Formats: sequence, structure tokens, C-alpha cells
Amino acid sequence: MLDVTEAAHPTPVGDAEEQVYRKVTARIVPFLFFCYLAAYLDRVNVGFAKLQMLNELKFSETIYGFGAGIFFLGYVLFEVPSNIVMHKVGARLWIARIMITWALISGAMAFVTSATTFYVLRFLLGAAEAGFIPGVLLYLTYWYPANRRGRITAIFLAAIPMASIFGGPLSGFILNRLTGTYGLSGWQWLFIVETVPSLLLGFLTLAYLDDRVAHVKWLDDGEKQLIARNIAREDAEKEDLSQLSAAFKTGRVWLLGLIYFTVASGIYIISFWLPSIIKQTGVSDPLTIGLLTAIPYIAAIIAMILTNASGDRLRERRWHTIIPSYITAGGLALTAYAGSNTLLAMVGLTLAAAGISTAQSCFWALPGAFLGGAAAAAGIALVNSLGNIGGFASTFVVGWMTDLTHSTSASLYLFAALLVIGASLILTIPGRLVNK
Repeated sequence: MLDVTEAAHPTPVGDAEEQVYRKVTARIVPFLFFCYLAAYLDRVNVGFAKLQMLNELKFSETIYGFGAGIFFLGYVLFEVPSNIVMHKVGARLWIARIMITWALISGAMAFVTSATTFYVLRFLLGAAEAGFIPGVLLYLTYWYPANRRGRITAIFLAAIPMASIFGGPLSGFILNRLTGTYGLSGWQWLFIVETVPSLLLGFLTLAYLDDRVAHVKWLDDGEKQLIARNIAREDAEKEDLSQLSAAFKTGRVWLLGLIYFTVASGIYIISFWLPSIIKQTGVSDPLTIGLLTAIPYIAAIIAMILTNASGDRLRERRWHTIIPSYITAGGLALTAYAGSNTLLAMVGLTLAAAGISTAQSCFWALPGAFLGGAAAAAGIALVNSLGNIGGFASTFVVGWMTDLTHSTSASLYLFAALLVIGASLILTIPGRLVNK
């Protein structure tokens, strides 16, 4: 048992446990949050670069959509192997490797001159970043049992909207103010400036992150034992999926991948097309567009943290994912209907961003609830890989349909319907498996 020093008023075990998890959270969660913020900024800043680079490089919307989406092909191909390697060599070394390589490739995006180099660098960026998100999600299962992981996952994934809250205005400022500096365009400076945080954090990871609970020096033996007991107790209640191959043989893993395909489609429509959708309503100034993009993501942070806290408290996971997905579908449909009405489009985009951010963070409580051991490493990566094919499909289809119809409306209706279907599939998963 956890060794709690006797005193006149000894600390209750529950309070002692809370103190241990507060210490763990303070140590690892803010750092992982800022790593993901930097990662996401490098992944989606192409959405702002698009405002200038398409005209300068003579790219069509289809070229942009394919280039933005091909990121996910590299990501999907290397994600499962990357997560398996991390499970073997440890989070510190592997997450640092991921961050440093993606930073260098993201910075190289400043020197794109043709569609071919655009495609190649986006593919390599996806390959470099493969394994980061599922790696961190797996890493969290080493520390937190399921009844605590929902809130922690929400805080980590809040880096997505936070990257847009700060990244949108920053990107708009760079496009406005640095254009022409030292002979470079604003979109080139955008890639150069925004790659620096990832590079610095990658090297810092080598010194800061610990691989496993047993390796840390900032917890005493009793605190380590408490965490290990909680994880062991939870692992004992999971299905017998300790073998790596079990993840690929489990139908529910493939079903979750299909569901996440629809969720990821919604995520990346917002991430890659939000600036363009706002511009289509008649807003032309890059800085104004950047400031407006922050509004939906402020709502997203509030919604995702409150909803995940509710999911942890009630130990209910399915409807906490389904309802935000339905809200996202409604938001996308409203945005499509709004046309050139900026106010109505912003309402739709806010609903969509808040809904999809919440659905994504709640979704990740599902696979972690019944996958354990090596199967968790492969299963979480497989689900994320299958889902991120939706990132490629959505960005390419939106680009292609925008060139075809000169509007994003038709594609927004399409993916709204897809989200409704995907969310409804969650009801086929037994509540006893995931409501923990």
C-alpha cells in the first residue's frame, strides 16, 4: 500500500491519491500539451499559407487539397510501426525523434516551388509525425486509469484549438508584416517561424520526458506503487488482448477506425479550410481572418474540457462522443447554408469546431478502455491510421469539389451526413466495454 506517514490527522488515502495524480499531471501534461500545440501548428499552417502561396505558385484548389491531404498517406503508412517502436524503445527517445524530424521538414516547406515538391514534403511531414498522437495517447495509459484519462486526454487534445487560437492571428500577422523581408514571401516566413517551437521542444524532450513510471525520480516508491497498482487493476479487467496480433484481429478495432474516419474528416475540414471558408464570406485581410479563426476554437476548448469531465464523472463514453458529432454535422450544414453571410457562417463554424474537438477527445476514451499491453500500442495506432485516411479524403474531396462548384458548400453537406452515420455506429459498441 501507499506509505502515508502517520500524523495526528493522517491524510485519507483518497486525498493522497489525488495528490499523486496532481503531481503527475503537473509534470507531464503541460509539456505534452505544448509539444502537440507545436505539432498541430506545423501540420495545419498550410491552411494560412494557402491564402498567398496558391496565387504565387499558380496552384489550383485541387492541388492544394491533394497536397494538404497527402500528409495523411505518409502518416498512415508509418503510424502503426512507429507506435510499436515507441512501446519498445521508450517515449523519450522516440517522441524527440518525431518532433525534430517533422520540424526540419516543416521548415523546408518554405522552399516549395512546384506541385511535386509540395506533395513530396507534405508526404514526408506525415511520415515524420506518424506515431506522435497515438504515442502520447498510449503513454497516458501508462500513468492514468480510464476513469481519469478522459479529462487528461481532453487537456492534451485542447492543443488543437489552442494552436488555432494563437496560430491563426500569428499566421495572419506573419503574412501581413513579413512579406518581402529578405526577399521571401509571407507564406515562406510562416513556415520558417512556426517550425522553431517544434525543433526546440524536440531537443528538450530528450532531457525532460520519462519513459515509464518506474523510471522517474520525481515520485517516491510509494507513489510509483500506487500508480502501478491502479494500472494493473484496470489491465486485469480488460479483455485478453495482450498479444500484438490481437489488435488486428478484433472487429471492434476496425469499427473504431471507421468511426474515427468520420471524426477525422470533420477535424481536418475545419483545420485546413477554416481560413478559406471565412475568406469566401467576403473577409479578405489575412490578420482579420486569423483573428476570426480564434473564435470557434475558444468555444472548442471550453466544450471539450467540460464534456470530458462529465464523461469521467458519469463514466459514460458513447453519448458523450455521439452528441458532439451530431452538433458538428449541424454546424457544417449551417456553414454551407450561410454562403456569404459571415455572421451565420461563424455561428456554424463555431458549432462545428466545438463539436468536433469534443467528439475527438471523447472518442479516445473508447479504444483505451478495452485494449491493453502490446495490443494497445498497435490498436490505438491502427484506429488513428484508419481514421486519418479521412484527413486525406476530406481535404482532397473539398478541394476537388470547390474547383468543380466554386464553393465549399456541397462538400460540407457531404461530410455532415458522413458524421451522422459515423456517430450512429458508436451505438453498436456495448456500453459495458467502454463506459468506465
